Amino acid sequence: MTACERVSLTGAFDVALPPDRAFRLFGPSGDRAAAEGWVPVFPGPAMDETEPGTVFTAAHGERRTTCVVVRCEPPRAIAYSVVTDGEWAGLITVTLQPSPGGSSVTVSYQLTTLVPEANPRLRSFAAAYRRYLDSWRDSIAGWGADAAGLGH
Repeated sequence: MTACERVSLTGAFDVALPPDRAFRLFGPSGDRAAAEGWVPVFPGPAMDETEPGTVFTAAHGERRTTCVVVRCEPPRAIAYSVVTDGEWAGLITVTLQPSPGGSSVTVSYQLTTLVPEANPRLRSFAAAYRRYLDSWRDSIAGWGADAAGLGH
């Protein structure tokens, strides 16, 4: 029997906003700047969507991910427990540090497949991780100086 697999991925990129303005980009609704098609849905009240314990879901095609905010230390860090139905589960952590041009953002994913059939998809995600983070960086840069205002 094939075992489920686990990966730990970490990468960094810079954004041209200081941490106190860039932090909002990495909250549940702020991820819209980085992830095309990302629309969080909050099944319960979310007065502060970055408060630990806040639950939200998001669909990616036919897959659905359930996320729970497990840590939030504005403007330095936010972490999510994530479960993508029938595929994988794990932890996503985003940390921000001041840098000369704005902020250095470090994004870590620790994921474990839930079924061996998801192993190839996890390997593919891991192999493309640098490009994935580059797409976040490029999307955020495309939003420009208005990115931290979000308006949603």
